Amino acid sequence: MHSQDEPGRRYDLLDRLIIGLDGILGRTAAAPVAGRPYPAETLPQAALPEADRRHAVGLMRVDHAGEIAAQALYHAQGLVARDRRVREAMQGAASEEIDHLAWCERRLSELGGRTSLLGPFWYAGSFFIGAAAGLFGDRWNLGFVAETERQVVRHLDDHLEHLPREDLRSRAVVAQMREDELRHATAAVESGGAELPGPVRRLMRLCSRVMTGTAYWI
Repeated sequence: MHSQDEPGRRYDLLDRLIIGLDGILGRTAAAPVAGRPYPAETLPQAALPEADRRHAVGLMRVDHAGEIAAQALYHAQGLVARDRRVREAMQGAASEEIDHLAWCERRLSELGGRTSLLGPFWYAGSFFIGAAAGLFGDRWNLGFVAETERQVVRHLDDHLEHLPREDLRSRAVVAQMREDELRHATAAVESGGAELPGPVRRLMRLCSRVMTGTAYWI
């Protein structure tokens, strides 16, 4: 598969979308490799009661599914962005989402849990949503990123509130993810992201609730 920035070749929008779609199954099947240290590396592994362990697994599975969706959104939005700087910013943010994926997978393994069985579905659906949002132009593209990340931050705040207090390792992972997502939202606004209309924000929240409610169990 060729890179969209291969020297001597210019890729149009359709080319870039085909390249992105070509990676859907590969991205969800390959094990992610983090480029940054695991936030929970030095923290103790708590012996959680079974109910707390299952709840922590469900929450971390939701977070992992959210990171699959974030990967897809950033890849799609980067592919359709008009401005090269916007594309590069999307690619940089996507690399941090890979860290999040790897961290969530490791924590799920530590807890004896598994990732969502619907990973390819989360990626494919989010890819099409991201591509559609990006087609409205870079201001709306960035605005979609900012609103997505604000909603993710609120979602991670809720998980920090409901994770078992003694589960320091899960809490460290979620806290670092929250810090990264907040930075992504701020960067998108500072780069010129437009405020999305209220009905769009409400629809995004509805879609998020469907995904999180499903990924907790499946």
